[in-house]
Amino acid sequence: MITELGHFALILAFVVAIVQMIIPMIGAQKGWRSWMAVGDTAAVAQFGLLSVSFAALTYAFVVSDFSLNLVFQNSHSSKPMLYKVTGVWGNHEGSMLLWILTLALFGASAAWFGGNLPDRLRARVLSVQAAIGVAFLAFLLFTSNPFLRLAVPPLDGQDLNPLLQDPGLAFHPPFLYLGYVGLSMAFSFAVAALIEGRVDAAWARWVRPWTLAAWLFLTIGIALGSWWAYYELGWGGFWFWDPVENASFMPWLLAAALLHSAIVVEKRETLKSWTILLAILAFGFSLLGTFIVRSGVLTSVHAFANDPERGVFILMILVVFLGGALVLYSLRAGAMESKGVFSTVSRESALVLNNILLAVSAFVVFIGTIWPLVAEMLMGRVLSVGPPFFDAAFTPFFVGLAVILPPGAMLAWKRGNLGRAVSQLRYVLLLALAAGALTWAMQTGKSALGPVGVMLGVWVVLGAAFDLWSRSGRGMVADRLRRVARLPRADWGKFIAHAGLGVTIFGIAALTAWQVEDIRVAKEGERFDVAGWEIELRGVERVQGPNYVSTQAEMVVWRGGREVTVLRPEKRVYPVAGMPTTEAAIRNGFLRDIYLVIGDPQTGGGWAVRTYIKPFANWIWGGAILMALGGFVSLSDRRLRVAAGAPKRPGNAVPAE
Repeated sequence: MITELGHFALILAFVVAIVQMIIPMIGAQKGWRSWMAVGDTAAVAQFGLLSVSFAALTYAFVVSDFSLNLVFQNSHSSKPMLYKVTGVWGNHEGSMLLWILTLALFGASAAWFGGNLPDRLRARVLSVQAAIGVAFLAFLLFTSNPFLRLAVPPLDGQDLNPLLQDPGLAFHPPFLYLGYVGLSMAFSFAVAALIEGRVDAAWARWVRPWTLAAWLFLTIGIALGSWWAYYELGWGGFWFWDPVENASFMPWLLAAALLHSAIVVEKRETLKSWTILLAILAFGFSLLGTFIVRSGVLTSVHAFANDPERGVFILMILVVFLGGALVLYSLRAGAMESKGVFSTVSRESALVLNNILLAVSAFVVFIGTIWPLVAEMLMGRVLSVGPPFFDAAFTPFFVGLAVILPPGAMLAWKRGNLGRAVSQLRYVLLLALAAGALTWAMQTGKSALGPVGVMLGVWVVLGAAFDLWSRSGRGMVADRLRRVARLPRADWGKFIAHAGLGVTIFGIAALTAWQVEDIRVAKEGERFDVAGWEIELRGVERVQGPNYVSTQAEMVVWRGGREVTVLRPEKRVYPVAGMPTTEAAIRNGFLRDIYLVIGDPQTGGGWAVRTYIKPFANWIWGGAILMALGGFVSLSDRRLRVAAGAPKRPGNAVPAE
């Protein structure tokens, strides 16, 4: 009964989305206030109905209702409760329902918190948002219905993919979807502005908080996915340039560019056309990511294995929305004339360069991701584009971004002085160079990656700190500290986010340059040395888990004759799914991680063991947390949250007849 209620609520949400798509748009065109108000009511109703539908599906997973085909294929009665719940979105149909629920959440949020928006703009935004919902609800109902019943219910299920039975994957998809789908709001604002023929500073103030929210959620989602790949897959890395990893990274880069571009529109009434284009492309790349994950055209450990027919449906949605928005963009080019004028050396120019580097780096990732598919379709060749290409092609653009970030933030609007900005940062530059030189001297015989990473990290972090300090004016240190403490939260958020980027750059460079790897056959009771750490394989035993059988090793880590810790890496086998997984054991530390993986037993005795000493690994995710925290602090700034929109003009609407 509850399952049928969820299915019925899903169908009703589809009907409500159609109403929300049509009525407010007509009302905005005609100026009928009562018709425009339908958008608010419909957005909230659609979110409520989809919440009921999602709750019904969750209930089916929790109680192990194997009469539902989706539960049968992705759950098992012996599975821990956490993974019964996460099994709801650990598959194509359930994750698609979560995707649409998140879309409806953003639409309802626009109705709840968009009271400062002009009636016509809000109505059009909600209408465009509903149009996206209609397309994906049609996709879900007609090709991927999560509420299909089985004629003969089985006694038990086939279990969830063991790789997804992990706490990191419990929270990674919801945050990722909040970021992915959150960019639909920037898209809806862009299309609504194009329909209205008005792009100005007020529009930029309205679109920025929605973009910032999507960006910070996407940052958290990407960081959680990277962290999961690091400790769960047992391969020792944190990023592989996998197609699905890239699918989330490209919108993140474009969203970052959009945030900075919208600042220029707000402050100087210029870059309007470029900002609108970024808003369209950022969500377009989110749709592209959805296509990559669900079409099966590119192989990935993260992808849902689905038939290409569903991919064609999503590709049609991508073409309709992205193509339609770009056609409208070309027709409205005259309405986006820039008013502000700025010199070559100015903060506007620095932000333009920032946008170019972010956009080109996203394009590089796109080419590397899609090229194997293009080569196979057009040339009949099977190609693989791996980390060496991405590392070589992407890194220079991000290095350039890190170099320009501190002086760009110090330049004045309209007309700046580069020499003065660099002069103000001279002590920061000296410290960065000194840190790089010291690192070079300490790491005799190794690559330049470590020193360059240290130098860039120090440059970005201290540059962000100096930019914040420079806003305190002049006077005694105590007075300046008080003024810094009273700076707007947006300024503090900018500092924290930029500092987080510097920390992440340093962490990636340090880990890549100084990681130590050791692969050997170890016998029980034997000690071996890795980079000054002694590792002893004390024993291996068979352990029974709740829904798996594990081969668990007990490994003792020694330093200077003192026992530091005991780690227990595992190899698990999930009997129901018939799939093995590798569970690395990690001693997390502020300065380094000790990372152990147990392999297979060897013919001559002993076990294959992989040991990694990973310096500053946690700084990568610490920097990501700081970036997300910076976004949250900026979002909490009332000026940004309220968006200081232009006041509504009374009388700009007439009642419907």
